[in-house]
Amino acid sequence: MASKWTTADIPDQTGRHILITGANRGLGFEAALALAAKNATLTLGVRNLNAGEQAVAKIKAKFPAAKIDLRQVDLQSLASLKEFSDSITSPIDVLIHNAAAIMVDRGKTADGYETHMGVNYIAPYALTLWLLPRLNATAGARIVNMASTAHKLTKSFRPDDFTFTTGTYTPMEAYGRSKLADLLFTNGLNTYLRQTGARTIAVACHPGYTATNMDIGGFGMRLATRLLAQKPEIGVLPMLYAATASGVKENDFIGPQGLAELGGYPGPAKRNKAAQDPALQRQLWEATSRATGLLYPV
Repeated sequence: MASKWTTADIPDQTGRHILITGANRGLGFEAALALAAKNATLTLGVRNLNAGEQAVAKIKAKFPAAKIDLRQVDLQSLASLKEFSDSITSPIDVLIHNAAAIMVDRGKTADGYETHMGVNYIAPYALTLWLLPRLNATAGARIVNMASTAHKLTKSFRPDDFTFTTGTYTPMEAYGRSKLADLLFTNGLNTYLRQTGARTIAVACHPGYTATNMDIGGFGMRLATRLLAQKPEIGVLPMLYAATASGVKENDFIGPQGLAELGGYPGPAKRNKAAQDPALQRQLWEATSRATGLLYPV
């Protein structure tokens, strides 16, 4: 793995179809911009079409020949996710689950799940299931799940608690639980893909401490983000590495290589013990299939 892998190292993406959720702002937009520069065919899933159109205009101002298909999808609604997935008819080379709820106030999705768990975990679980035929149609396809070092901060995690009925609710705790679920899902998904002989792999990444979502947290946190966090064009590198770099293997976890994985160029990241627990992963997989009624067929 290169010590300073940058967007210049992204291989040419001509003929490759990459789908990114939440691509109208932040890291999703940075990823779309970098991949458009490398000739990828992009499908951008966004909740707000007006914001999505503005993002597409910015990309095409730099790369007029960019191939971009803008689609609306609400990750807080399984019905919207199903409609979105049904509209995708071409093979997919890379599916990037970028969209996220980050430290929002306590709430519920349209299907009754706590917002962080519903958007950050349930939505990728369902969307991956529905898009697997499109991914498996491409040799060497990748699913990129966005995790976070916040998974290490969870004080309690019950794999069947999708409504946050146990423990004291804080936005950080809820966010951390959802990101722990994403890492467990990545483990379980690779097991499933191997067992079914699929040609697709799942990997995870995290951006460290990156200056996106500048409105999150109190005054102190917002100020620290402005002063200390790395720029989005650096924070997006682990995602782009996971999506495009050669040598990426199933279940790899990519993150910044600086102090405490807060910043720097991409390389191997560390999971906590809970994120590597096969029993916890199986319990989460089974609980998710029961809660959603969506079971990956064997």
